[in-house]
Amino acid sequence: MNYMDLLTSQGAVGLAFVVIFFFLVIILAAAGRSRSVQNLREIQAFAKLGRAIGLAVEAGKRMHITLGWGGMIDLRGSSALVGLTVLERIARLASISDRPPVATSGEGVLGVLSQDTVSGTYKSIGAGFQYNPAAGRVTGLSPLSYAVGALPVIYDEHVSATVLAGHFGSEGALITDAAERSGSLSLAGSDSITAQSVFVASAQEPLIGEELYAAGAYINSGLIHVSSVRAQDVFRWVLIIAILVGAVMKMLGLL
Repeated sequence: MNYMDLLTSQGAVGLAFVVIFFFLVIILAAAGRSRSVQNLREIQAFAKLGRAIGLAVEAGKRMHITLGWGGMIDLRGSSALVGLTVLERIARLASISDRPPVATSGEGVLGVLSQDTVSGTYKSIGAGFQYNPAAGRVTGLSPLSYAVGALPVIYDEHVSATVLAGHFGSEGALITDAAERSGSLSLAGSDSITAQSVFVASAQEPLIGEELYAAGAYINSGLIHVSSVRAQDVFRWVLIIAILVGAVMKMLGLL
């Protein structure tokens, strides 16, 4: 098998995985419509996020969602899509606040998407007049300038909680440190191993691994998000069983 054949076979396997996962999510969503309660394991970070949104509304403070600097045309943009889901939910819940949420990012397309997310959310609840284009901001076009540009939002705009959801590097520590110094909650997750290690050490509530991608399910963004988490669990068990079967077959000399 030459190199191109290998790429073709890997692409076919990847496409099959995506198709199977898609149909599994649809099946689980249809099966879950009759459930009044969706049982998910507790993740403390999301429980604190829910309380922080309520406290921000009551205290007249602002939620800050920062989406990182991953481009939307490569794999780094996948975590930022989770951040946009979080932004949409927070904008909906905090729409009655005197200080609506603000989103920062380090990439132009992300900045436009954050503005569109907030605008669309307000219009869907009949509060389009509340939308301010400054709700979505590009604070810098390099990782360091983006992080530094996000600091005045935390220090100067009455922020009670900062949610980091996107692609970050070690510069993410500047944002979590600013949240700590200002006395606000910091909840952070990323697809980057470097950022995850930084957040474990510096964020009050770090999200590890796939916990970031479960955000939509935990903040009640819809049944599809819950079904996606359940589909991940199904695939996880399938992989575990396949690994165990393969190990046994190897020990028996069948492979």
